[in-house]
Amino acid sequence: MKVGIVGSGFVGSTAAYALVMQGIGREIVMVDLDDARAAAEADDLFHAVPFSHPLTLRAGNYSDLADSHVVIVAAGINQRPGESRLKLLQRNAQVFRDVIPKIVEHAPHAVLIIATNPVDIMTHLAGEFALACGVPTNRVVGSGTMLDTARFRTLLGMHFGVDSHHVHGYVVGEHGDSEVLSWSLATIACLSLEEYGEQRGVELNDASRAEIDDQVRRAAYRIIKGKGATYYGIGSALAQLVDVVLHDQRSILTVCSRIEGMDGLPDVTISMPHLLGGEGVIAPVPLDLSEDESSALKRSAGIIRDAIDSIGLIKM
Repeated sequence: MKVGIVGSGFVGSTAAYALVMQGIGREIVMVDLDDARAAAEADDLFHAVPFSHPLTLRAGNYSDLADSHVVIVAAGINQRPGESRLKLLQRNAQVFRDVIPKIVEHAPHAVLIIATNPVDIMTHLAGEFALACGVPTNRVVGSGTMLDTARFRTLLGMHFGVDSHHVHGYVVGEHGDSEVLSWSLATIACLSLEEYGEQRGVELNDASRAEIDDQVRRAAYRIIKGKGATYYGIGSALAQLVDVVLHDQRSILTVCSRIEGMDGLPDVTISMPHLLGGEGVIAPVPLDLSEDESSALKRSAGIIRDAIDSIGLIKM
């Protein structure tokens, strides 16, 4: 099973490392505009193989993506000092206009996993460019709020003293400031947070909720301030996504995918729980959110839609 990675920066190379450490896939090909960077990352990563799982890993060109079942797209341009979000979006849109058709040309049957930020908008654009090349939008999937959901579950687990694997709750909407934490649906052992807290004598008051919300919503800002970029968490999330697709696991993950008219939402690419398998998105899973959460989700969808409209879709 072959996995391509386009973009060999922090996110792409860390995703490759997570794949190697977990033994996901049989062959990994790294492609980057900077050939020397891709070759160096591939060599360094390949030297970790004897300590992990048997697979092959190499640098290559777009033609080397042929027969890939999955391609991670982590290509993009970093924000310049003083550059507006709109200008950055426009430049990254131009990058995708070039990159996506090249991937599809050589790996027409691959599922594309988008990691470039802002991931909701970039996934929407990737879907448009891929569709123009004959790829259905269900095979274009963004990492969405997988990382935000992981943060939410981790912090709830810490608060209640429970392994985060046994905490169930989703972060939906934009992967950004307007994201929505689904407090009303979060559970532990099939109990609401309030019910579980009563059983265990752990209070979840307004102050605790506000602190957890802030730590989830602003985690990236703190990490970037401290070390310049986030990559371990998202690299692990991307590896899980690849594993789900390669093995048709039928998992439910909060990825972003194009949703048209669901519950009054506009045509927009947004994170919701989605059923995923070997061909990408099978179906979104609507949530019975509280009234306040539903309103917040619609506002979040509107923010993404406005951002997409503001840059103007670059036609093929």
